Amino acid sequence: MDEAATCATRGIDLAAWQTSTLDQPLMLAAHTVGFLGPRGTFTEEALIAALGGEPASDPIAGARRELIPFASIYDTVQAVSKGEVDCALVPIENSIEGSVSVTVDVLAHEVDNLQIVREVRQPITHRLIARPGVRLEDVQKVVSHPHANAQCRTWLRDHLPDVEVEAANSTAKAVERVAAQEAPWAAIGTVLAAKEYGCVVLCEDIEDHDDNETRFIFLSRLRERQDLAEPYKTSVVCRIMKDQPGALLLILQEFAHRYINLTKIESRPSKRGLGDYIFFIDMEGTVSQAQVADALRCLTCKLLEVKVLGSYPVGRPPQRADAF
Repeated sequence: MDEAATCATRGIDLAAWQTSTLDQPLMLAAHTVGFLGPRGTFTEEALIAALGGEPASDPIAGARRELIPFASIYDTVQAVSKGEVDCALVPIENSIEGSVSVTVDVLAHEVDNLQIVREVRQPITHRLIARPGVRLEDVQKVVSHPHANAQCRTWLRDHLPDVEVEAANSTAKAVERVAAQEAPWAAIGTVLAAKEYGCVVLCEDIEDHDDNETRFIFLSRLRERQDLAEPYKTSVVCRIMKDQPGALLLILQEFAHRYINLTKIESRPSKRGLGDYIFFIDMEGTVSQAQVADALRCLTCKLLEVKVLGSYPVGRPPQRADAF
């Protein structure tokens, strides 16, 4: 019996998932879209860009589209999992800070009924924001999310060397706090947040790296149709039987043998014990393509679990010019 047939008798049909039959992408067809809030976050900025600058309406269906913020990544993912929204957008990776651990862990361990249906890449441009009338030389404290503070560390050291830096739950929450303060505080955040809370931008482009960008993913209970005229990637989670020499090689050789290009591989704690890991793998192609399907099917023979997180269109490189 050949390898594929042997694996098929022990594996599962990893392509078996209810798949969209809509003419348009799922995220454009959604009437309710959740996102990591509050309003004014980089996630909302990416969502508006992904929806073509018309987030409140669906021109194809001729209906209103509701964008709903949630307090955390976990809440956002659970909202789409429970059917409270049609789809949701959350961050999964930053070019400077790396993977967003909460997102990958929730997808691996907390939900089993969701698929990644599209990724979008958004340039991250940080601004120093304050209440109207506050000047740069007046600023006594800078508030923002720890990632934003870290991404602007050199600028802060050079321009506000003696100013206290304080952490907030999000960049938007930071701007909201600054707007409510009588003291001359400033926040690192988005233009959306500045407009939302009645503040102004003191300084533009304060990030330390010009190529800072974040990859966001849309999640849905349906799988995206596999025949859109775009390049695709497939994301999977692999759980090994036990820690042993060659465990990772067992995974990689299935892809190398079939000339499948892997675009990312990352280990994360399995939550089963110290030193026990799972692997997140992104590859070119769709689960409907024979070579990808064969590789994943054969991995089910060798591994404790193979979980397909989605097979979806690849995000385009971002344009640096601001759209807001």
